[in-house]
Amino acid sequence: MTPQEDRLWQFAARLAKVVDALPNTRLGRHVAGQIVRSGIAAAPNYDEARSGESRADFVHKVNIALKELVETRGWLKFIVLAELLPASRVAVLVEECEQLCRILGKSIATAKTARKPRQGWESDSSLSITNNKFPMTNSQSRNPKS
Repeated sequence: MTPQEDRLWQFAARLAKVVDALPNTRLGRHVAGQIVRSGIAAAPNYDEARSGESRADFVHKVNIALKELVETRGWLKFIVLAELLPASRVAVLVEECEQLCRILGKSIATAKTARKPRQGWESDSSLSITNNKFPMTNSQSRNPKS
């Protein structure tokens, strides 16, 4: 398990304890349900991203995990604003959520800017395409009237 995976799962476990501490009111139950869905979803989404089929698939799935964390951060702030729990009870989770958001955001940026494979022979204008019957260079294939 990578450090990010471990932190995401630890965050989800700590978040579950906050959910259980929310009041058993209509609002408390609603917020609890939202946090369970968004906060716990980040860890399995990140796990899925690590086994992505391509770099684009990895970026897409990590982005989903990031969006879930951003939503969770909002719900944690709402808990304090609505006075469902004291700020001291959720402050550590808010900070951890913000750090995880920064980590996943950097991971996405790195994956997007990592060296991409060469586009193929089309991008190399010096490459010559020949056929036994019809010799033709790449520039001639683009301008058939020549």
